[in-house]
Amino acid sequence: MIEVQELYKEFNGTPVLKGISTTFEKGKTSMIIGQSGSGKTVFLKCLVGLHVPNGGIISFDGRIHTELGIKEQRQLRQDMGMVFQGGALFDSLTIEENILFPLKMFTDKSNSEMLDRVNVVLNRVNLENVNNKFPAELSGGMQKRVAIARAIVMNPKYLFCDEPNSGLDPRTATVIDNLIQEITQEYQIITIINSHDMNSVMEIGEKIIFLKDGIKAWEGTNEEIFKTENEAVVEFVYSSNLFKKVREAYLSKTK
Repeated sequence: MIEVQELYKEFNGTPVLKGISTTFEKGKTSMIIGQSGSGKTVFLKCLVGLHVPNGGIISFDGRIHTELGIKEQRQLRQDMGMVFQGGALFDSLTIEENILFPLKMFTDKSNSEMLDRVNVVLNRVNLENVNNKFPAELSGGMQKRVAIARAIVMNPKYLFCDEPNSGLDPRTATVIDNLIQEITQEYQIITIINSHDMNSVMEIGEKIIFLKDGIKAWEGTNEEIFKTENEAVVEFVYSSNLFKKVREAYLSKTK
């Protein structure tokens, strides 16, 4: 479990996160949503250690990041997988080399062991015969699947995804959503996704945290978000006519 207690972060004296507290459980996909400037990207970066909080505690299965020594911090980093918004693949490396990168950096496995592991994760994300291709030779959806494969190659306990569906068509986005949720449940990972995609939120948001002006304004599941009367959430999520109709249909069935 990841436990966040009164997380506070400021930049040049301006508060961005204002005392956020929550928990994330293994085997569940958790979504962080909110308008631009709400603090969700800073929140995610604090969780992965890219930003150092000015106050509060982040605990990973009892390990408080700021209290760990260099060796323990390195181990914690190995327990994390990250899927970046643009995929962040190395253009000059083959797909195989991209996925090998964290294994070579963090493990002492033999070359054959590492290659076996690369093929295992490529198979898991339903990619075959792409080892020697370069990222530019793959579609956007395939590149995202490679990014997921690289993120899970170290068998992480925690998976962080920053806008994993950015730039994808709706059908491909759904494939990526389903893949992330399947992997989360299959490997019992704690998965946290920063997303603007309301389709993703409604489809796989087993836990949703809505941030507004650096504050946790609402928390619940993708079922509870249909029923909430929180004005900020309703205004943000149901700004489109499509989701308004979906919500109205859901509420009419539950009356």
